[in-house]
Amino acid sequence: MLKQHLQQKLLQKLSPQQIQFIKLLQVPTVALDTRIKEELEENPALEDPSLMIAEEPKSEYDDLNDTPDDFDPSAKEENTDEFNVDDYLQDDNVNDYSTSYNNEDDEEKKETPIAIESTFFESLQEQLDLVPLSDQDFIIGKQIIGSLDDDGYLRRPITSMIDDLAFSQNAMVEEEDVLEMLKVIQSFDPPGIAARDLQECLTLQLKRKDPSNPIIQKAIIIVENYLDEFTRKHYDKLEKALGLNSEDLKEIIAEILRLNPKPGDSNQVTTKQLQVIPDFHVSNNDGTLILTLNSKNAPELRVSRSYIDMFDHYDKAAQKDKKLKEAVQFVKQKLDSAKWFIDAIKQRQQTLLKTMNAIMQYQYEYLLTGDERKMRPMILKDIADKIDMDISTVSRVANSKYVQTEFGTFLLKSFFSEAIQTESGEEVSNKEVKKILEDCIGNEDKRKPLADEKLTEILKEQGYNIARRTVAKYREQMNIPVARLRKEL
Repeated sequence: MLKQHLQQKLLQKLSPQQIQFIKLLQVPTVALDTRIKEELEENPALEDPSLMIAEEPKSEYDDLNDTPDDFDPSAKEENTDEFNVDDYLQDDNVNDYSTSYNNEDDEEKKETPIAIESTFFESLQEQLDLVPLSDQDFIIGKQIIGSLDDDGYLRRPITSMIDDLAFSQNAMVEEEDVLEMLKVIQSFDPPGIAARDLQECLTLQLKRKDPSNPIIQKAIIIVENYLDEFTRKHYDKLEKALGLNSEDLKEIIAEILRLNPKPGDSNQVTTKQLQVIPDFHVSNNDGTLILTLNSKNAPELRVSRSYIDMFDHYDKAAQKDKKLKEAVQFVKQKLDSAKWFIDAIKQRQQTLLKTMNAIMQYQYEYLLTGDERKMRPMILKDIADKIDMDISTVSRVANSKYVQTEFGTFLLKSFFSEAIQTESGEEVSNKEVKKILEDCIGNEDKRKPLADEKLTEILKEQGYNIARRTVAKYREQMNIPVARLRKEL
């Protein structure tokens, strides 16, 4: 027999408005404008005064620079019958919200023009059009060009291309036909195009140079027969195998290093570049740091006065049929949504400033000088405790926001680091250790680069007692290869 019973549970659940605020908080400045435009398109009750032709009376949410109470969207969820239009209205006042944080020059708003050039594949096709070919060879040439990857390599097997030609072009060709046409494509610019591997790519480029030059001749021998030893920097084996001295080998290696391992990149046109737009600006005013928020993080938004008037008109109607009630409900829903979105933007601005100000105070010496050795060890909990917010909130801010300083633009996440204890008991940031490692490797003798064991000894001499595996981990994090691969002649 089926038994039914009631059970009560106490759960924590985020409201839709709280979720909206969390999503807005983690959106970087470069994407915030797009998100606001999406909301403006979806909600006609939300307006951007900068896009309006005629000035309209301002509402309660025109002045976004006022300090609001704690953001509690759940408090907005009231009975639909209890609705006061006066909640959306207030006296006109000067809107200084956008100007308070407007630190952009007009020049920064100008778009950079993009040069119109032919793409990599279009350039190859233009060269193919100039070669006198039979119809079948022309079809094979187009197939080869279309099979190249973005690096300019032909990594598709010849047999697969023959099958493609048979099924898509109804062209029955032999492997010799494709290989002959491949040689034609490999003679195109840029040199090294349509190679099937790195060895063939470098060889094609070298053979386009002066064949009578002994350096080129030796370079071709190294690429064709000793490429593995070259990439592993076993220079002693190369000297012994080719009967060369260090100076001659150095010239040959320099010639090989000038080659392009990715010829497809040389003619690529980047139509959309990734731009880093800082969310904050920290300036040094005679030893005092000044924090400002990017004006794009403080957009001027307001609730539409026409929608407020529309609701007031519908709500005061003497008779309300079903359609009129539906219209009232629709308008109220859009008005509430507009208020919630403006509240979320306002709270986003305050959270950003509060978090960044705490980070600036914590890393004051580093932001004054730019010296990584003065960076203090700092974790998310340190900032969360200072601003009395959750660690997840600080993490969302730090992972996607940038700050512009007088010595560069940095991701906030880069200011956080682990603590390392020195022999004297002092806690320092691992950034300080990485800076010392970088300086040691930068000043080393490239003919005898420092191994990880030697780097560990140097750090211990300076009071940093860390293990060799930790040194190796820091070196890998800085994208520095092992000592053998840093060796130069």
